[in-house]
Amino acid sequence: MNLLSGIDITAGALNAQKTRLDIVAQNIANAQTTRTPNGGPYQRQVVSFEAALMRQSGGAGPGLQTVRVGTVTADRTPGQQVYNPQHPDADRDGLVTMPNVNLSYEMVDLITASRAYEANLSVAKNARTMAMKALEIGK
Repeated sequence: MNLLSGIDITAGALNAQKTRLDIVAQNIANAQTTRTPNGGPYQRQVVSFEAALMRQSGGAGPGLQTVRVGTVTADRTPGQQVYNPQHPDADRDGLVTMPNVNLSYEMVDLITASRAYEANLSVAKNARTMAMKALEIGK
């Protein structure tokens, strides 16, 4: 594996974790949104990753894999119903269906994605350092 392939693999992982961070931030921002343009409360979004085979120049050796975002889907878990008859989205019984966003879960996802992003960024920095050292050796 050459150095550039390693950086490409890490770049794919960085992009995937950035998307995950964006989706988690969107979930947190809409944790109290009871009415969307589609009607009904906001549905939590979930990111699924998949392995992606990278093209290798020359075609020799095993293929390299990176990670990418496979799908972003809505979590169909029903939201909690809260009694609030003054709310504009309350039904005739005074119940409001809240989004199915659990802030504790979102914070765990946020920390996990952030740490994974930092780890991949560290790999990219180390690859750059190794490339610089290799250039110094060649002088």
